[in-house]
Amino acid sequence: MKAKDLMVPIYDYLRPDNTLKEAANLLQTARRGEEKVGVKGLPVLDEEGKIMGILSMRDILKAVYPSYLSIMDLGDFTWEGMLESIAKKVADKKVAMVMTRDVMTVREDDSLMKCIDYMIRKNIKRLPVVDKTNKAVGMLYERDIFFVIVKAMLEKNAGNKG
Repeated sequence: MKAKDLMVPIYDYLRPDNTLKEAANLLQTARRGEEKVGVKGLPVLDEEGKIMGILSMRDILKAVYPSYLSIMDLGDFTWEGMLESIAKKVADKKVAMVMTRDVMTVREDDSLMKCIDYMIRKNIKRLPVVDKTNKAVGMLYERDIFFVIVKAMLEKNAGNKG
């Protein structure tokens, strides 16, 4: 099985000049296949459809969590409404400022085993799938590969009655 056999076509994506507010809204309402179920991350594409980055829920969480807080005892520093206050301040930041830029991609004809290898080695849960011109054509999700594995495990082999 190849990446193209399991990938979900890209319907929704972000541009680098989208705001985090726009991105958060799209993450909540994005299509995954034919359903609008929301997604945990979206590709950031240029005008030609090429991958510039990925913006995930984690990237937005990092934008709300100021780096200086990691060196402090949060119990002594936080106040009621702090999260909401910071969220409002970062809402107009551009996606390009917080997206993950170092994005691993796979080609349409790459094997699922190669895709699993990338996911495990790089600890990633979604892989953009690109065509021969490096245009993003789909997303491959960890859970979809997992379900292929489960199906293979549960199928009864005609030659193995047990």
